[in-house]
Amino acid sequence: MSRKRLIVVSGPTAVGKTAVAITLAEHFGTEIISADSRQCYREMTIGTAKPSEEELRRVKHYFINSHSIAEDLNAGDYERLALEYCADIFNKKDTAIVCGGTGLYLKALCEGIDEMPGIDKEIEKAVRADYAEKGMEWLSHTTGAEDPEFFMGAEQQNPARLMRALVFKRSTGQSIIHFRSARVKDRAFEIVKIALELPRAVLYERINDRVDEMMHSGLLQEAAALYPQRHLKNLQTVGYSEIFNYLDGKTSLEDCVDLIKQHSRNYAKRQLTWFKKDRANQWFAPSEIDAIIDYITSHV
Repeated sequence: MSRKRLIVVSGPTAVGKTAVAITLAEHFGTEIISADSRQCYREMTIGTAKPSEEELRRVKHYFINSHSIAEDLNAGDYERLALEYCADIFNKKDTAIVCGGTGLYLKALCEGIDEMPGIDKEIEKAVRADYAEKGMEWLSHTTGAEDPEFFMGAEQQNPARLMRALVFKRSTGQSIIHFRSARVKDRAFEIVKIALELPRAVLYERINDRVDEMMHSGLLQEAAALYPQRHLKNLQTVGYSEIFNYLDGKTSLEDCVDLIKQHSRNYAKRQLTWFKKDRANQWFAPSEIDAIIDYITSHV
């Protein structure tokens, strides 16, 4: 029986992952698992740059529009779900594709993730309220003071990571870093990793253009409809948080759009840093589809 293979397509936001993954899925006659931590939510469409309806018709996708924003998913949940999706595809095909920019989700699928103790939801609620009131300076100072072991190696301008670590420390009394083992779980399939990149100036222009297109397509209206639920963790997301601040009267619409662009560029930079650390990634421009197919074919 032939060995199953999982093709991983990763890279920063707006680089062109979706188009490449769909082309590969059609070439290899298979289906795609999303590895985007927000595209799974039905209520968030424009701001998460989901595949279009036409693209979803061309190739079956998993983990797109599969959950509600009220559901609290984490990397452990994704590992379990994605392995189920893989099994479903491998029942029919020898090849599956996973595509997305959420590095922790891809790591969970490819390598596994440690079981984590539960957190206190009241503590989480209090930390989020404090962050909303006191801002990034408070979050950085508090996390550094309460969990210096984590903070020394953390992305110190990533509020989601800092809040998660602070909540974990307050809930369990332990640093979250002690639940990050280096043990890689065995998988019943081969993994081929493709990462996409573009010159920084080109990528940033694509990001800026994408934000303009999102606004033209109705991102403001989509976010406004979600405004009553803005306290949900899943809505603390680039493109939505900035619009909520605009709706609160904290910024002008022009400044709001500029901030979405800036924060999206910052996110792309963090994604590149994450993916560059993985030496298994083979890097291509999104236009190099023939070279990508040749690489996949030669490494299986």
